[in-house]
Amino acid sequence: MGMSTPADDGALSSEYLSAREAAARLGVSVATLYAYVSRGHVHSRAGEEPRSRLYLAQDIERLIERRGAGRSAAQGAAHSLAWGLPVLETRICLIRPEGHYYRGRAVAELVASGQSLEDVARLLWDCGEHDPFALPAPEAWPQAVRALLAQRELPALDRTAAALPLLAFSSLRDLSTDPARRRESAAALLRQTTALLAGCAPEARPAHQVLADSWRPGDASLAELLRCALLLCADHELNASAFASRVVASTGASLHAAVAAGLAALSGPEHGGATARAYAFLHEARSAASAQRHVLTRLQRGESLPAFGHPLYPQGDPRAALLLRKLGEARPRAAGYARVMALIEAAQQASGKAPSTDLALAALAEVYELGPQAALILFAAGRVAGWLAHALEQQAAGGLIRPRASYVGLPPEETRPEPSAKRRNARKL
Repeated sequence: MGMSTPADDGALSSEYLSAREAAARLGVSVATLYAYVSRGHVHSRAGEEPRSRLYLAQDIERLIERRGAGRSAAQGAAHSLAWGLPVLETRICLIRPEGHYYRGRAVAELVASGQSLEDVARLLWDCGEHDPFALPAPEAWPQAVRALLAQRELPALDRTAAALPLLAFSSLRDLSTDPARRRESAAALLRQTTALLAGCAPEARPAHQVLADSWRPGDASLAELLRCALLLCADHELNASAFASRVVASTGASLHAAVAAGLAALSGPEHGGATARAYAFLHEARSAASAQRHVLTRLQRGESLPAFGHPLYPQGDPRAALLLRKLGEARPRAAGYARVMALIEAAQQASGKAPSTDLALAALAEVYELGPQAALILFAAGRVAGWLAHALEQQAAGGLIRPRASYVGLPPEETRPEPSAKRRNARKL
């Protein structure tokens, strides 16, 4: 959606800024200003000098207003790809300091209302009255997928990623031009990925019940906690895995390929893999003399305290606070819960930062003794719904996502300055 343009070519020059003035006003580089122009966010026109451009001041002010509501996700768009460009328009998820929203609905309220991951998926996918989960559960696994599931030494994310191309081979709805059929394919895929992560056959029960029964059959308190965690993890705007899924979807690839890209990005230690560090931090505290000693020992070795602090939540991650509170309500007298909370308090005192969602997921796995993979499995199972939402939105919008690079390497050979005679002689010596 482009920004407004001037009423006529006779607009006063004071309504326009030079490139340097506009970039300074925004607090970005001139290259980033050009990116805003190319995406239609800022109108520009030819300047008086040859090859110069002027930029509409009201568009610059509008961009500043968008970023001015505190340290929110909108302001989190900084000046580079690290936490900024490319900025893509989406109707899926909004992040604010008090929490995140799915299509305008507070996730904390969705959790409180008892909704399942499938309910939230229908919301994220903008299904309206259409229920893609009304179809029967996917058929039994093909032989090749059953062979993967039989290899119990394979980590859950690896076997899921390996199975996706095998399942895409027979998915008739995946590349349909009909939006309803694409959502039906997404529903089947969500059920399949849940089953693959849990190591069981696909079924129609809600994802939190499938996962709970794979770990602790019949434990209603765990099932409720997993429901809460899945909803909190379902989406979080344009993070690395969601962006990877959107890029793949923008090429015209299948939903299976988009989810596979999300899984690949999530597996990295700087994304979903952070749950493994958080779990190790909590689990190793079992053998420590005290929570304070465990934290102090790590700091004395020059090691960090994993999963504390989040760039988008300077006052603390509300997702983690909600999940930890739910964990305390479910297992208040468990020895593991007391140990985990003592460790969190000691780490907060040392770092001045609150725990992130990675830490809360690891705490759930530690208190319920689910093992080192459980936190990442839970993260992935919930986030599949968000990856599919981004893939569906990108398919509907169309267009290839293709950011530009700012080249900072050596110039081409023919444009390099000739070395001086003194330097040429020095080389000969």
